[in-house]
Amino acid sequence: MRDKRLPDIRAAILASGLRDGGTVSFHHHLRNGDDVLRAVMVEIAALGLRNIHIAASSLFPVHEPLVGLIRDGVVTGITTSYMSGPVADAVVKGLLPTPAILQTHGGRARAIEAGETVIDVAFIAAPAADACGNLNGVGGKSACGALGYPMVDARHALVVVAVTDTLVPYPNTPIDIPQTDVDFVVCVPSIGDPALIVSGTTRATTDPQSLHIADQAARVIAASGLLIDGFSFQTGAGGASLAVAQSVRRMMVERGVTGSFAAGGITGAIVDMFEAGLFRALLDVQCFDLRAVESYRRNAAHMAMSASMYGNPATKGAVVDMLDVMILGAAEVDIGFNVNVTTATDGRIIGGSGGHSDTAAGAKLAIVTTPLATRLHPKIVERVTTVTTPGHTIDVVVTEDGIAVNPAREDLQDRLIAAGLPVVGIEDLERRAALKVDVAASGPQHTDRTVAICHYRDGAVIDTIKGIQK
Repeated sequence: MRDKRLPDIRAAILASGLRDGGTVSFHHHLRNGDDVLRAVMVEIAALGLRNIHIAASSLFPVHEPLVGLIRDGVVTGITTSYMSGPVADAVVKGLLPTPAILQTHGGRARAIEAGETVIDVAFIAAPAADACGNLNGVGGKSACGALGYPMVDARHALVVVAVTDTLVPYPNTPIDIPQTDVDFVVCVPSIGDPALIVSGTTRATTDPQSLHIADQAARVIAASGLLIDGFSFQTGAGGASLAVAQSVRRMMVERGVTGSFAAGGITGAIVDMFEAGLFRALLDVQCFDLRAVESYRRNAAHMAMSASMYGNPATKGAVVDMLDVMILGAAEVDIGFNVNVTTATDGRIIGGSGGHSDTAAGAKLAIVTTPLATRLHPKIVERVTTVTTPGHTIDVVVTEDGIAVNPAREDLQDRLIAAGLPVVGIEDLERRAALKVDVAASGPQHTDRTVAICHYRDGAVIDTIKGIQK
């Protein structure tokens, strides 16, 4: 088939053979600017299809239209690595008739490749495509950068539909997803708003407490012995994580260290380090801001990796296993070093693992940075509300009032103490956290119903989430 174009999304759904009870997948590279999921699901509902399973890499507030489709019985199942906003609220209130499945990014790729998650139709938001189905994320008006998540879907879905707002002459170059993996191409006026790729802060924090935590985390890295030539690094897009990156950058310059690679979720801050010669390469599963999108467009050593290459524990080589240091955030950490980034203390679903568990398991040094408490809630607790990442994969917890080292890492604790860092027990941090809370807020009123099941990266159930009263 030389020309795979169809006139519209409805024609593509009909051509795909999608039936009641089918599974459709979407990716989140446009994040809160995505409009492909909505556009596709509107047509699925209009065609009278029901009992559809959504297998999305992540769900954001922009995907609120799914709530009505859940109520109407069009959508009855969700599998994803992250969810926030109205869809997450609907799940925890019990609107979805079956428990949502929450995976890690690597675990999602593993499940698809293993045939545990069978995708009937993958809908890929493609910023640029040609009529034969060669796709990339750097062309067109909706450029979002590396297309790491749908690479897996495109390879294994039964039918693949590319939805683009920029059709270019054949061959579209560069190619992130090749024509050999794509069945149909649909051109629409818009696939979304790339300005909304940025969600939350992507600027380093200026808060003195957070800056202190970031400085302590950087000192942990320096004392670990890992900050040498060939150093590899990943951090998130939050303000505190970016502050750690700034401190690491300063130390790399002072020591004359050239790193091998930085990975992620790439931000402009990491691009700046790369372009300053501090890393030889960037391995990118998704771009977190438009600065990273531009870098991916023009830097040959800023390379895409699939979600499977990134974090699949069953693949022949995951990038997370090559990481020296990973900086992680937390909603809660408990005295067993278990981390929660899935639920708030009020029971709402506020996220999910994403790559949290994958990178913690792979990195030589997994560091969690967090303040001890908010005004209403301690963040170092006896037991986390939901286990997202198991404690045996976390090495260090850094707070404004001390650093706790996992007892399994006596070697690291000795190094930190020798460097003069304020090492304390995790139980001590829990007690200090409780003292910082003004008035503890009451916990949620849970129902007996399980509304979500949290899978670890190997597919094992790591925790369950109960509903809350509507």
